[in-house]
Amino acid sequence: MADTASNTDEILNQILKKSQTSSDYDFKLLPDEIACLTSCFFSSTTTNESSSSLRSKAYVVLSAFCQGLRNHASKSKGKGKEPEDVGTKAIVDAFRSPVLNYLGETNDTSLTHGLSFLTALFQVDPPAASAIFSEEGVIENVVDAVDLSPSPLLSQEVAHLLRQACGQKTCRAVITPQMVRWLEFKSRQTSDPVLQSAAAVALIKLSKGAVSDAAAEGGVAVAGEGAQGSSLTGDVRTEELKDRLVDVVVAGQSASSADAVEGLAYLSTDPTVKEDLSKNEAFLKKLFSLVPSQKAASKPLTDLNSAALIYGVILIIYNLTSFKPRLTEEQKQVEKLKRMTKAGKGLSDAEESSSILDDDDHVKVRIKRLIAAGVLPVFPAAIAATESVGVKANVGRCLLSIVEEKENRGKVLQAGGAKVLQTIIKQAFSSQPADKEANISAADLEAIQALAKLAITSSPVQVFGPNVGALYDAIRPFSTLLQHSSSNLLQRFEAIMALTNLASHSPDVASRIAKVDGLMNKVELLLLEDNTLIRRASVELICNLIAGSDEAFERYSGETANSASKLHVLLALSDEDDVPTRLAASGALATVTAAPSACSALIALQFEKHRFLTLMTQLIDPSAVKREGEEEPLQTNPGLVHRGVVCVGNVFKSIKDAEVREKIAKEAAECGLAKALVQLVQGKGLVKDPAIVQLGMEALKALMDKK
Repeated sequence: MADTASNTDEILNQILKKSQTSSDYDFKLLPDEIACLTSCFFSSTTTNESSSSLRSKAYVVLSAFCQGLRNHASKSKGKGKEPEDVGTKAIVDAFRSPVLNYLGETNDTSLTHGLSFLTALFQVDPPAASAIFSEEGVIENVVDAVDLSPSPLLSQEVAHLLRQACGQKTCRAVITPQMVRWLEFKSRQTSDPVLQSAAAVALIKLSKGAVSDAAAEGGVAVAGEGAQGSSLTGDVRTEELKDRLVDVVVAGQSASSADAVEGLAYLSTDPTVKEDLSKNEAFLKKLFSLVPSQKAASKPLTDLNSAALIYGVILIIYNLTSFKPRLTEEQKQVEKLKRMTKAGKGLSDAEESSSILDDDDHVKVRIKRLIAAGVLPVFPAAIAATESVGVKANVGRCLLSIVEEKENRGKVLQAGGAKVLQTIIKQAFSSQPADKEANISAADLEAIQALAKLAITSSPVQVFGPNVGALYDAIRPFSTLLQHSSSNLLQRFEAIMALTNLASHSPDVASRIAKVDGLMNKVELLLLEDNTLIRRASVELICNLIAGSDEAFERYSGETANSASKLHVLLALSDEDDVPTRLAASGALATVTAAPSACSALIALQFEKHRFLTLMTQLIDPSAVKREGEEEPLQTNPGLVHRGVVCVGNVFKSIKDAEVREKIAKEAAECGLAKALVQLVQGKGLVKDPAIVQLGMEALKALMDKK
């Protein structure tokens, strides 16, 4: 047995070597190489470790050989032909004859060889496998194989092949009514769960494919009809298939679970199925157990079927937890027009029910059910068990949906969700140059957004742990989320909020954030956004950066024209109706006026625009200032009064020129600032806090000082 395995391994190495050559001759497989390669997939029915290892390697070899053929064919392609066409033809030419020879035999061994290899080819190169499957005589041979007392193994292989083929449009077109009836019959039998699951998945793919094919061609798929006009899956049949696949998963036969999970991944896009699955706690617990625990998965799985099973589990979780896309105003108008065109037709009861079952409230309840059933430990386990890009992308999306509700975030942190997201993000950035994020995908942005949500509502230590290095590592992805051309307004808002929280951790972190290339420019641009929340978040980040970063402080306190214009923007934001925005903007001014150069710039702005002292008066005593067009004065609070007296105190103390002091004193009297300070000092103001009153006294003294 060991000698056989060793010989197989050697031949696989030979084939792998051929995929790396450029010779036309070397790309031709010898008969013993073909036999060896097909036998590896035929051994998929065995469970010993040696066969599993060879099967995994065979997938790698087959994939490498097909890719090598495509690359070689594209370099020498005929004029006017697309690289995909010549690549597919090259692969078909390499494998057509041996596959057709196997399928042309009548004994189970040869037929199973051909079926299992063609199934594997579908997984590695669907276009080439589809071309071979669609050739004349192939489907007839498959029908003949199961027409007369086939062995259980042969039936399973036929079902597995059809499961793959029904996922391809060109193959669906050649599926005969006889094959559909066979699949229907096998999906109902219960003696062979592996066959039952594979047949059910084939039917599901055939049904859903028929709908998508009709939509692509501008037609309408008739419910309950599929390939060749055969009866397929209406609502009742979908429910029946779902129940059977759930039973297979709950029963726990590992050999059939992968097919059942794949079928449920297709079905769980339906809102009714989502609801049913989320309510079945026994199913959920069994589904989650299919992902090996972190302790059991000491290293990533290399077996293709095991990785596909984990992907299917995560995909089902994603379908159950995903919210409907948030539409922009323009998209909402388009949807409204679509509904208007359908006015009078009305929605069927099923359509109305599906629409309701997919609203935000139902999704939130489904998420709660999954958390109660133990979904959170599945995510770190899945990331540890496989290196699949698809698994990581969907784990990030699942966590983004789960942390949408604030009450779930603590549970996610306890289950290691932040570390999972950091792992996904770190791997996404590992191959990116520090100054280029062009290859950061939408899925990567969603994982960053999920981490940002956690960083907004929890302390940096809770999210990133005591190691400050993890906190430093978060700055780059958050700044990317803020600046990426594909990020939406909500993602930018949450990136700003997360960065604001990080900046409050320490001056070192604030300095690192301020130094990120282009970040300050982007945030300052968002200060001018129409959206109140975006403006507020942006100015709060600016305030934290000025307080913690020397670079940000100098950006606003310098003597350049740019600094003066930036101070002008902060002044304008100090006049906002939104109190948090006013607090942040005036707080930034209070900090920056510690620099004499900033005070000089503000004095110049006062003499030019005559707004600085009026705005400070408004902070200290809004009743002293009548706003144009406004009947009620702005709200105030101790924080605004505090910031106002600090700003005017710093500015007044910075004045050395008697003429300037006299002019400022005159304008302070005219706008009511002097009176507001006097009332504050006398205890007649809106704030009685002794510390603030003391600051007001110092500001008034500096204003009245004749030196």
